[in-house]
Amino acid sequence: MARRSPESHPFGPAVANLVDQFSNLPGVGNRTAERLAHHILACHETEALALSDAIREVKSSIRACDECFNLTETDVCRICSSRQRNRSVVCIVEQPRDVIALEASGMYEGVYHVLRGRISPLEGIGPEDLTIDALVRRVRRDGVQELIMATNPTLEGDGTALFISNLLAADPVTITKLARGIASGSVLEFANKEMLADAMRGRQSF
Repeated sequence: MARRSPESHPFGPAVANLVDQFSNLPGVGNRTAERLAHHILACHETEALALSDAIREVKSSIRACDECFNLTETDVCRICSSRQRNRSVVCIVEQPRDVIALEASGMYEGVYHVLRGRISPLEGIGPEDLTIDALVRRVRRDGVQELIMATNPTLEGDGTALFISNLLAADPVTITKLARGIASGSVLEFANKEMLADAMRGRQSF
């Protein structure tokens, strides 16, 4: 469905702008955006403003962890600061949401490194746009013993993992990858806990 111009929307430009903002969200089409906008209009003002306050707060308080680049409200995230985690094993993921998925499996006791994307020449994303340099420094500084490649099993994800493994080929670190319990072309975010647990248990040499 084509978007209405602000001037032609029956409820005026303010509602048209709200619909447009909702439709910019991933997976939200124009019809869903219209329904969300009508919900905001119909709900109590306190509820609507609580949503805007929550968005403002998360944008102002959430930052990248100094160690792993996961999302956190402090300098170092709770995983990196935990004394219970094995800091000699680092699991490499593309996005912070992948950390949530792997933590839900309950099978991993190491720490993470979030790349904040994957190498994708077609999209103009190169190694310098990711946190790969910080990862290499971290491996060499902290004496990391194992890197688990948990990039998504896609062409770009596998290419990113191969690039990192080549960078560290001469370093004394074991590089493993998740077992292919995760289907090729899928993403970690949508894998169930059992699938992720099997993949973590069955990781193998990269």
